Amino acid sequence: MNNMYFIKKQLIIIILTVLNCVSLSAQITTGAEQTERYFSVLQHKKTAVCFNPTSVIGNTHLVDTLVAAGINVVKIFAPEHGFRGEAEAGAVIQSSIDTKTGISIVSLYGKNKKPAAEQLKEVEIIVFDMQDVGCRFFTYISTLHYVMEAAAAQNVPVLILDRPNPNGYFVDGPVLEEKYKSFVGMHPVPVVHGMTVGEYAQMINGEKWLENNLTCELQIIECKNYTHKDRYSLPIKPSPNLSSDEAIFLYPSLCLFEGTDISIGRGTATPFRIFGHPNLTIGDFYFTPEPIKGVSENPPQKGKKCRGFDLTKEAQKNLPLYNSFNIKYLIKAYKNFPKEMKFFTNPEFFDKLAGNSTLRWQIINGKTEEEIRASWQPALEKFKKTRTQYLIYPE
Repeated sequence: MNNMYFIKKQLIIIILTVLNCVSLSAQITTGAEQTERYFSVLQHKKTAVCFNPTSVIGNTHLVDTLVAAGINVVKIFAPEHGFRGEAEAGAVIQSSIDTKTGISIVSLYGKNKKPAAEQLKEVEIIVFDMQDVGCRFFTYISTLHYVMEAAAAQNVPVLILDRPNPNGYFVDGPVLEEKYKSFVGMHPVPVVHGMTVGEYAQMINGEKWLENNLTCELQIIECKNYTHKDRYSLPIKPSPNLSSDEAIFLYPSLCLFEGTDISIGRGTATPFRIFGHPNLTIGDFYFTPEPIKGVSENPPQKGKKCRGFDLTKEAQKNLPLYNSFNIKYLIKAYKNFPKEMKFFTNPEFFDKLAGNSTLRWQIINGKTEEEIRASWQPALEKFKKTRTQYLIYPE
């Protein structure tokens, strides 16, 4: 009897812990949804927007909402994957005209990553609204940097409509070293920074990361009822290959495989939830990448049967409660990859994603997961202290 009482009591404690830790997305109100707080700011102003397919209120794209409300939208800036979401990762985005509204679209992916002075000549305010996933190498925060930098140089204010970070409940990974700065990592932050776009923008300003120590005039419409303890299920996929909550949870840990010969499921129905290779010597899951139009038209290991692992159940069971930048998958794949074959097929890109070359050499030299994690802790702890200055939402 006492044992049954103890078991029931423990189950109740676990359930309450989970309920306290994981809140429902429906309780959270995004910045974009609070139109009463920013429509008046935009009235009678020539407005540029930096939007993508996640820039929505309900099922309506935000640019359509603004136009319907009489806001004078004069220009659309489009990041990686395009404005209405028709491009796969890394595809060159062409400047064009939005067929629905007739507004000019300026690509900020490819050669032109930063708005030029002439492109801001008639602009009086820029609205930035995109759903980030909280990882250094997800390029929307790099686009944010360049928009802020161009706006600051032309004395144009930026209005940020904030959204929750689905990986905002933890901070982890090596901090980027200056030498490895690139569009997939522009700032000295860890792989998982634990900040919303609004918080990150404040850090860009506060840490003087804009060129010539510029400061961008910011106004942030913060989310309602959001804390960094919350788990947020994205209503719209933030990019073509991040098509599920599980993929978003696993993205920080699996993305580094992009610098190796390992497939992480591009060209399948479960990208960023699986990994494997035709010559991997372990794993009980098999898949064959094939071209998918607009999502992954030339995937790694195209047409080859890969052996590896499906991490979907692990992501469903464990990662909503506790997540980390997990290097065990990289170590396992490297140890069970044919020694005569090249594992790090693109070492320069791997190092850019990692933010250093140390991680690659640690894996090659057989360092343990514990040894590797210990090596990045000093810089990570320093970042965590800096991060607290810029937080808008409770931890």
